[in-house]
Amino acid sequence: MQVIDPATGATIAELTPASAEDVRRAHDAARAAQPAWAATPVAERVAAVRAFRDALERHADELAATQTAETGKPIAQSRGELRSVLGRIDFFCDHVEAAIADEVVDDRGAMTEIIAREPLGVIADISAWNYPWFVSTNVVVPALLTGNAVLFKPSELASQTGQHLVRLLHEGGVPDDVVHVLVGGGDVGAALLEQPVDGVYFTGSYATGHRIALAMAGRMVPVQLELGGKDPVYVADDVDVAAAAEALADGAFYNNGQSCCSVERIYVHADVHDAFVDRFVDVVKGFVMGDPTDERTYLGPLSRPQQLEVLEAQVIDAVEHGAQVLTGGTPVEGPVGGTGAWFAPTVLVGVDESMEVMRDESFGPVIGIARVADDDEAVERMNDTAFGLTAGVFSADEDRARGLLARLDAGSAYWNCCDRVSPRLPWSGRRDSGIGSTLSVDGIVAFTRPKAYHLRRP
Repeated sequence: MQVIDPATGATIAELTPASAEDVRRAHDAARAAQPAWAATPVAERVAAVRAFRDALERHADELAATQTAETGKPIAQSRGELRSVLGRIDFFCDHVEAAIADEVVDDRGAMTEIIAREPLGVIADISAWNYPWFVSTNVVVPALLTGNAVLFKPSELASQTGQHLVRLLHEGGVPDDVVHVLVGGGDVGAALLEQPVDGVYFTGSYATGHRIALAMAGRMVPVQLELGGKDPVYVADDVDVAAAAEALADGAFYNNGQSCCSVERIYVHADVHDAFVDRFVDVVKGFVMGDPTDERTYLGPLSRPQQLEVLEAQVIDAVEHGAQVLTGGTPVEGPVGGTGAWFAPTVLVGVDESMEVMRDESFGPVIGIARVADDDEAVERMNDTAFGLTAGVFSADEDRARGLLARLDAGSAYWNCCDRVSPRLPWSGRRDSGIGSTLSVDGIVAFTRPKAYHLRRP
């Protein structure tokens, strides 16, 4: 299996993908090892994960370089991801013991009632490439801390990062058979789903998530799907226009728009629309597209070359239906040579929900900006989607903003911010954005099942 540098199209490594037999053996080994890991005191499991966390911090530069080489993410953003993931791991380590401790809910007279939480057993984690450290640790870390064994399939676009993750977990003290890395493409994921696992956790596209849901139907095990979004933001008429435009340009184009919670639709009150668009376009034109290993680069290549065709088709469809391209709109030649996948940062206006760019996930550096007459029109159009991941409102008035956010059907609500994830808050989607939660205490107990104890004294 070739590892391709998306900036140049060059092969930078070759890996041996797991076979179906490799997957089966990994499952059997994990199944045998899980009871002893579950019986290990929580403090010892936490110590192993903290050692892993410290190793990430020590080796951040080389790990960031690997991520940039195989995904094309600009090096400054790769380093930022590794710095931020430390706080997520700290949160899980700090809160796991309390989250899974026995809870006495009634102790009156002769009867005591207790809720205990037990690990699921062996879980399968099929992960994503766009934030390989964030996405993988959201699942692998709390699963291990709560006493599960993990079969981890990183995205084929971030395989080396996935290998580093599991290597450092083993070096930190997690037993080899408790967590396995299974490198490969869709066939490896399919082989993993054939194993008698006790839970499946997937991060990726709706299309693949839907196939996983169908494959697991009838198995009676938890299936958690963190899928995509078509995340909208409304800019009200009382904003600081320049500040809102600058924040939303970053929210739409950070990581080349390759984030499930990237801003993908912007609705702007008519009174400030033109001024907002002018400032927004100026900011976007100032973004530096370049060599992803250069600290100054803000926009790198697309990690998936196939997305070029998707983005180009969305722009063509929008223009054919009356939209106007203010900047970008086409693939461009990469600044580092080779055959990499590069798309110019693109801003469209005059868009509506009949267009693919306002309906289907772009997952790239393309944004549509629509003019709306008032708050009610904004809410109606923001909710006109199959997705429900995040939604935001920019306004100077908190009461107004929170009232609007309450009417928006999304798992995360933002006031005067966007494209933000916190370890303290649950990360969940609605409708085609998925089911289940990661992060927060909810994202710890998601890897457990409750047992109810009814204890009567003689």
